[in-house]
Amino acid sequence: MTGAAVEPPPGRPKAVSAPSGGSGPREAGERGGHAIAAGPLPRRLAAPSGGSGPREAGERGGHVPRALILAAGRGERMRPLTDHTPKPLLPVQGQPLMQWPLAALLRGGVTEVVVNTAWLGDQIESQFSPQALSSWCSQLQIKEQIALRFSSEGADFGYALETAGGIARALPLLAPGPGDVFWVVAGDIFAPGFRFERAAAERFAASGLLAHLWLVPNPPHNPKGDFGIGPDGMALNEAPAGGTRHTFSTYALYRRALFEPPWCDILPGNPQGTAAPLAPLLRRAIDAGQVSAELYTGAWTDVGTPERLAALNAAELVGRP
Repeated sequence: MTGAAVEPPPGRPKAVSAPSGGSGPREAGERGGHAIAAGPLPRRLAAPSGGSGPREAGERGGHVPRALILAAGRGERMRPLTDHTPKPLLPVQGQPLMQWPLAALLRGGVTEVVVNTAWLGDQIESQFSPQALSSWCSQLQIKEQIALRFSSEGADFGYALETAGGIARALPLLAPGPGDVFWVVAGDIFAPGFRFERAAAERFAASGLLAHLWLVPNPPHNPKGDFGIGPDGMALNEAPAGGTRHTFSTYALYRRALFEPPWCDILPGNPQGTAAPLAPLLRRAIDAGQVSAELYTGAWTDVGTPERLAALNAAELVGRP
C-alpha cells in the first residue's frame, strides 16, 4: 500500500534484516527489513501431474480463490485528505475508492474477500457493513452472497503490519488449505477494467509457482519500474536484454507457501504483529525462478496524491463499479 503505516508503539516486533541491494516496488519503506527464513533456496514447487493423486485444496477444479484488499495504510502523501478519512474511502468518480476493486472481484466470481485495516479502520468496517453491502449489491444487481471479513491490524496491534506482515496476519482467512492460492490488490489502486479471471487463477494454481504479478507501463512517478518480464513469462528483478522494467500494479496471485518456511519466517496469523514489507520476499522468489508476470495495459492509477485523485475525478466517467 502507498503511504506510511500508523506509528507503532515502542517494542513493536521487527522483521529480519534484508540483504542489501535493489529497491522495492512502490514503497520506499519496503527497502528495509523483511521476513524471510535463512538457509538455501528451496526447489521450485512441482505442478500437480494428472492422475498422480488428489490436488491440494487450492488446486481443485471449481475452486474460486479468496482475495485480500490492502487497506491499512496511513496515506501520508494524501494528507490532509486522509487525516479524517481513510484513503480507501476517498471518493473516485462518485464511489469510495475501495468499492472499485471490490466490485471487480465480485464480477470475477470472487465472493470471499478479506480487507486489512489499521488507520481509521472502523470507518472502513462501517462503510462495508453487512447492511451496506447488501444495499450496494442490490443496486448493482449482484445476486451472489458476499463474505467480507476484516483483519483489523490497528485494533489488534495499534499499527499497520506492512504488506507481507498484513498478508501473513490474514493468511488463515485467505488460504486455510496448504496449497491454496489467493488474490491480493491494494485498495488505493484505480483499475476499473481489470478482470479477476477464474481461468488465470486456475492456470496459476496448476503452475506450481509462488506468485504471478501483473505489471503496468511505468507512470511518471516510477520511471525506472520494479520488475522485468523474461521471454518465457517469468518475472525478473532486472530488465531483460534490450527491454525495460515495469511497475508492479499490486494486483497479484500468491500461493500460501510463499508466506511459510522456508520462504517466510512469520507464523501464519502473525500473532506477534511483525511488520514486514513484501518486496524482499518477492525479489528472492524471483531469483529462484518462482514468480511469473504479465503486462497489463488497461487504465491504471496509483491514487497516492491529491493531484492524482483530482485528475481521476475530473476525467470522463467510466460508469459504476
